[in-house]
Amino acid sequence: MPDPNATETVLPYHDPSLSVEERVADLLGRMTLEEKVGQLLMLNAQPEDLSFINTRQPGSILHILGEKTRRAMHLAAQNRLGIPLLIGEDAIHGHSFWNGATIFPTQLALACTWNPELLERMARVTAEEVVTTGIHWTFSPVLCLTRDLRWGRVDETFGEDPYLIGEFAAAMIRGYQGQGLDDPRGILATAKHYAGYSETQGGRDASEADLSRRKLRSYFLPPFERAARAGAMTFMTGYQSMEGVPSTCNHWLLTEVLKDEWGFQGVVVTDWDNVGRLVREQRVCETIADAAIVALRAGNDIMMTTPSFYEGAIEAVRSGRLAESEIDAPCARLLALKFRMGLFENPREPDLEKAAQVVRSPAHRAVNLEASRQSLVLLQNDGLLPLDAGKLKTIAVIGPNADDDLQQLGDWSLGASQHPPEAGKHPREATATVLDGIRALAPAGLDVRYERGCSIVDDDLSGIPAAVAAAQAADVVVAVVGDHLKFVGETRSTATLELQGGQIALLEALEATGKPLVVVLVNSKPLVLPPAAKRAAAIIELFNPGMEGGRALAEALFGWLNPSGKLTISFPVHVGQQPVFYSQVRGQHGTRYADLTQEPLFPFGHGLSYARYAYTNLRLASSSLTAGQQATVMVDVENVGEREGVEIVQVYVSDVVTSATWVNKALKGYARVALAPGEKKTVQVDLPWEAFQIVNAQGEYVVEPGGFDILVGPSSRERDLQKARLIIN
Repeated sequence: MPDPNATETVLPYHDPSLSVEERVADLLGRMTLEEKVGQLLMLNAQPEDLSFINTRQPGSILHILGEKTRRAMHLAAQNRLGIPLLIGEDAIHGHSFWNGATIFPTQLALACTWNPELLERMARVTAEEVVTTGIHWTFSPVLCLTRDLRWGRVDETFGEDPYLIGEFAAAMIRGYQGQGLDDPRGILATAKHYAGYSETQGGRDASEADLSRRKLRSYFLPPFERAARAGAMTFMTGYQSMEGVPSTCNHWLLTEVLKDEWGFQGVVVTDWDNVGRLVREQRVCETIADAAIVALRAGNDIMMTTPSFYEGAIEAVRSGRLAESEIDAPCARLLALKFRMGLFENPREPDLEKAAQVVRSPAHRAVNLEASRQSLVLLQNDGLLPLDAGKLKTIAVIGPNADDDLQQLGDWSLGASQHPPEAGKHPREATATVLDGIRALAPAGLDVRYERGCSIVDDDLSGIPAAVAAAQAADVVVAVVGDHLKFVGETRSTATLELQGGQIALLEALEATGKPLVVVLVNSKPLVLPPAAKRAAAIIELFNPGMEGGRALAEALFGWLNPSGKLTISFPVHVGQQPVFYSQVRGQHGTRYADLTQEPLFPFGHGLSYARYAYTNLRLASSSLTAGQQATVMVDVENVGEREGVEIVQVYVSDVVTSATWVNKALKGYARVALAPGEKKTVQVDLPWEAFQIVNAQGEYVVEPGGFDILVGPSSRERDLQKARLIIN
C-alpha cells in the first residue's frame, strides 16, 4: 500500500518558485535529443489526426480551433516530460478564422485612423476573443513597408511610411500582450515579415528583394527595432532572399542585428515551410539536414511546418555536423518563453462557454464600429456630401461590392484563400455591408434601390442595363466598386491596378445618366481609377472596412459622421508611375515622365473632411539644436468650416544637404486635434533628436550638422505644407 503520508517529489522545472533560468536548465538537462528537436517544430494541426503530438512532440502547433485545441493540449500533457504546447493562429485583423468573431478593418484601413490608441484597443479586443478559444499567439502585426502596389499583400501592411508603421506596430503589440507574458488575457504578438519581404520584383510575391544593408537600415529595419523595443516576443522571417541569402539563412539579420544589437530575448519563427523551401524552391541546400544546419546557425528558433526538419536536425547531430548545443540554445529560448507565460502552471485551455459570451460582444462591436468610422477616408467631394436625406426620394446603390460581405471583410478571414471552402464563412448577419448600412440609416420614405451591375472576376455586362435604370430613377447614385479576393493575398499579386471585370463599363454607364455619383471603394490596395470615377462628385475609400464598415459608410453619407481618416499610402494615376510613395530619394533628371506626371492622384496623408481647416503661424521653440536636444514645433490650426471635426496635423523633416543620398522628406510626427466650428488651437509636436537621423554611406545612424526644413500641413503634398528652417550645430 502507498504511504498516505508520503509527498510527491516536485521536479525543479515544475517549481514556480525557482527562477526561469533554473527551470530551463533543469528541464533541458532531462530532455533527449529527439525531445529537444521536437520543441523546435511548429506543425500544422489542421488534419484530424493529432498523433504527431506524441510521436514528434512539437513545441508548438497552429491552425487548430475549439475542442480540438483542448485535445491537443491533453495529448502534449501525456508526453514524458509534459511540456505544454504553444498554440498560434493567424488572428490578423480579429480572430480571423473563428466563426462569428469580431473582424476589424484590415491593417491598411486601420492605419488611416492615425490613432495608435484605437489600434491598441482593437488588438486588446482580439486578444480577449482569442484567449477564450485556447490560442496563445497571433502572427500579427505586419511591419512590411509597401513599395510596389501590385504586391498581393499590400492590405496587410500599415502603408508606406516607416515611422507610422513602427508607431502602429507598438500599439498593437501592447494591445495583444496586455500586462505581460503571464497575463492570461494576453497573447503573443509577432513582428513580421523580418525584414525586406515587401521589396518585390515586379510586385511578385516572395521574389528576390534587391536590398543592401544600408537600405534595410534606412527604411525597412526601423519599424522592427521599434517592435523589439516595444516588447514583441516573436519575430517571423520573410520568404524572400537578399543579396543571394534567403532570410531564413541570414545570420546578420536574425542574430547580429535582432538578437545581439537589439537585445531581443524572444523567439524567431520561420514563415510557412521556409526551411523546406531552402531545398525545394530556393535550392541553396541539397538536403534537409543541410537546411536544418543553416537555419539553426542563422538564428531561427522555431521551424514552421517543415516536418522533415525533425529527421534532418537529428541526422545532422548524429553525424557530427551539428553540435547538440546548437539545438539546446533555441530550445532554451522557447522553454523560457513558455515558463514566463506560465504555461506549465496554466496551459490556458479553451473556455468555450466564456467564448460564447466574449466573442463579438456589444462592447467589441462598438470598438469595431469606431475603427471603421475613423479609418474611412473622404478622397474627393465637390460639396455633394453629406447628403441631405430630407431632399431625396430615391437613392440607387449599385456595384459588385455593395452587398458582398466577403470582399468587405477582406483577406485573412473565413471565406478567403487561407482556409478551405468547407470551413465556411462568418455569419452573413454579422456584417453590415454598404447596402445594409444605407438601408438601416435611410430615413422613412427614402427609397433605396440596389443593383449589382457587373462582376469583378469576369466581363459579364448583362447587369448594366438594370443598374442604369435604377440610377435613372434615383436622385443620387452610390457606386461601390473595388477588387475581389481572387486578386488579393499571398501568391496573388496583380500585373495591373485597373478596376477588373465590368466595373469601368459600369461606371461609364452610370456617369452617362447625369445623376450625382458617389464612388465608394472597397479594395485591398490603391487602384488606378478610370476617368468616370475621377469625375465623380465624391469618392470615399473604405479599403476592407470589417464587419461594421457599411454602417460607418452610411453615417458618412448622411452626415452623422464627419470623416477624419488620412491615407497612409499614395494612389497612383497610372500603374507605371511606381514607385509612387512620397519619400523618394532625391536626384533624377526632370520632375515628370515625358508622357505623364510623377505626382500621385491622392498623396500620402491626404484625406478631406466636411469641415475646413486653416494652418497659420508655423514656428519652432528654438531655431537651432545641439546634440541630443529635441525640436518643438508649433502651428495654429483653425476650423473655418461649419462642422466640428478632427484634423490630423502632419510634421515632416527634410535634411537639406546630406553626406549620402537621402529622401526628400520623411514623416516624423503628427497630432490628432479635435476642433469645433470657429475654434483655433495651437498644436505642438515634439521631435526627438533621432528624428533628424540619416543612414550614412557606412551604414551608420548619424545626425549631421546643417539645415533642416520642418514641413507641416494636412498631407505630404508639397503645396499643402508650410516650412520653417532649423539649424543643427
